[in-house]
Amino acid sequence: ESDTASELSFQLGRHKKSPSTGSHSSDMASVSSVSGSVLSVYSGDFGSVDAQGTVEFALDYDEKNREFQVHVSQCRGLAVVDERKGRSDPYVKTYLLPDKARMGKRKTSVKKRTVNPVYNEVLRYKIEKMVLLIQKLNLSVWHNDPLGRNSFLGEIEIDLASWDWSNRKLNWYPLKPRSLSAVNGVDHRGVMSLSIKYVPPGSLGPRNPPSGEVHIWVKDVKDLLQLRPSGVDSFVKCYVLPDTSKKSYQKTRVIKRDTNPVFNHTIVYDGFHTEDLKDACVELTVWDHEKLTNHFLGGIRLGLGTGLSYGISVDWMDSTQEEVAFWQEMMLAANEWIEGLLPLRSL
Repeated sequence: ESDTASELSFQLGRHKKSPSTGSHSSDMASVSSVSGSVLSVYSGDFGSVDAQGTVEFALDYDEKNREFQVHVSQCRGLAVVDERKGRSDPYVKTYLLPDKARMGKRKTSVKKRTVNPVYNEVLRYKIEKMVLLIQKLNLSVWHNDPLGRNSFLGEIEIDLASWDWSNRKLNWYPLKPRSLSAVNGVDHRGVMSLSIKYVPPGSLGPRNPPSGEVHIWVKDVKDLLQLRPSGVDSFVKCYVLPDTSKKSYQKTRVIKRDTNPVFNHTIVYDGFHTEDLKDACVELTVWDHEKLTNHFLGGIRLGLGTGLSYGISVDWMDSTQEEVAFWQEMMLAANEWIEGLLPLRSL
């Protein structure tokens, strides 16, 4: 059995046309409506308004004073919290994550009765540059309620490791709904929408297909980390582990300047026996494309997550419960497209 791994010569192909699975809305709203106080970032949210509008700010690191500075300029088009009075009293709050203590919180002043507040304030952190570069900046906008029943109005999360520090200009960013990190308390890297199916050998007629096939349809990714003011230039890589050879490698095209890229790319691997499904793992990783080096944004691993492949202990067989359930559903429903919405994670 153990030599089956070397026989897994997965052949790669690409569909000209993506299969259609009818209208499927992979809307994040259902996820973002969870009122989570898992992270202290969100504690005290009493509102249920949808995030809208934009925020203008700039980031800078003052080398001389060893100080990280967030220049919060203004917001536009914020959601209205008090419908009756048609008002919001917004302020901006920043955190450095994963700062579990409350050391990392900074706030601007509150602006009364406006959905277009102007702040022109600088929020400062005394922090070494090396420490800063392993953090994420979470900037959120809140409505201030006199009784302390504050309402979340939107946020943006920025990965400081790959931020372009030569850019000190003010830029506008869209405010997003509360991220998945509030729900599962993990670092939020975005969510991939995809479908998979397994076609067993001979299931479509005599020797059709001659060997089993796994079809992977990468649809889109929502809410990738913001690396630059212009967004991110992303692509998806795919391997079927344990095979890391060129034959196993496949990738999508690069989608430029978009934190919500739509790929609509189908990959087919053949050479599968049904029993290989318990020992193989489909690894999908999302990368930011740059001239010198690509930057890892997050990934998923689809498999049974047993820690073993062909009887050998491997660290990549580490699928989460959601990923395992998705793979099992595919194994149980031959020739059927299984749809999923899976959070990206660090691998």
